[in-house]
Amino acid sequence: PGLIDSHEHLATPPNRRQAEASLRRDLYGGVTAVRDMADDLRSVAELTRASRRGEIAAPDIYYAALMAGPSFFADPRTIAVSYGYPPGKTPWMQAIDGRTDLREAITLARGTSATAVKIYANLPGPLVKRIAAEAHRQGLQVWAHAAVYPATPAQVIAARPDAISHACSLAHQVSGTPESYQARTPMDAAPVLAGDNPAIASLLARMKAQGTILDATTSLYSHLDAQAAADPGARRPLCSGPMSDALVRQAWKAGVEIAAGTDWVAPHDDPWPTLHHELRALVRLGMPPLQVLRAATLGGARAAGQAADMGVIEPGRLANLIVTTRDPAADIANLETLELTVKRGREYRRADFRPLTREEMADIE
Repeated sequence: PGLIDSHEHLATPPNRRQAEASLRRDLYGGVTAVRDMADDLRSVAELTRASRRGEIAAPDIYYAALMAGPSFFADPRTIAVSYGYPPGKTPWMQAIDGRTDLREAITLARGTSATAVKIYANLPGPLVKRIAAEAHRQGLQVWAHAAVYPATPAQVIAARPDAISHACSLAHQVSGTPESYQARTPMDAAPVLAGDNPAIASLLARMKAQGTILDATTSLYSHLDAQAAADPGARRPLCSGPMSDALVRQAWKAGVEIAAGTDWVAPHDDPWPTLHHELRALVRLGMPPLQVLRAATLGGARAAGQAADMGVIEPGRLANLIVTTRDPAADIANLETLELTVKRGREYRRADFRPLTREEMADIE
């Protein structure tokens, strides 16, 4: 089946040229769908429409409207994605507190044509639960960070989200959950690296029982480690690559459904989608290639709420598939023997891929 990147950001801030270039690399690299995890949805909605009509070479896009506590909206990214409006006061990024009319807030989010509400930061556990319940009542998916600050991972999972992002953030259940997202206090890796952690095991058991999917994003933390190593003055990342890998390994062994997401963008001179980095990282931490492929297909489809249409190849599903000359279930590197991607029945041959230019992707380097 076509691959699915379960965690991208296409418009923070909006840059149509860059987004189209990144999406083109995705599609010609075998990615037929992505989850956009909250951006300026005015831009993302247009990309979604253009992709669906085949006007641009791009995967299908399923996106979220974001909700966070009012104190989060001092973040400069929220200014960039709300241009023309006060941050926290748009249908695609709303500041929520105990006085918010959640029926109205979720209705506004639905008006963006979002697939989901993303519960992000600076919200207490009881309010996370109320947002999730109302979103589900109105037919939206619920995607959340594993920790919402001060809401703990246990409180987030108890709200029964459809998917949670960033395995590393599960460690806040052990190290403590700061009062706000902005604290960004690096966590102690020792309790996680010492072996399967019992507090984490309890979280994972609940996730498995209720079907909550883990959008792992483990390659992100190795990427951040590399950036920090290159700049001795940089702030230490919240979580390390080995710590994230250990948590993903424990989740996979516990039977939690894994989805393969990235949350970072490879440099312009990488000819393959960033998702390939995530898949290689999942193999390195011990997942067999066939299970990694499942995470990037059926797991991604379930995380996006699209399993009725994609994630497997069978009658009645969308014609989203890839053809390789060698078997990636034997070696995940064989994905790079890609010959052909088919999205919604339309062919995109790898031989026709035009590499990205530095100018197209300048803002990420």
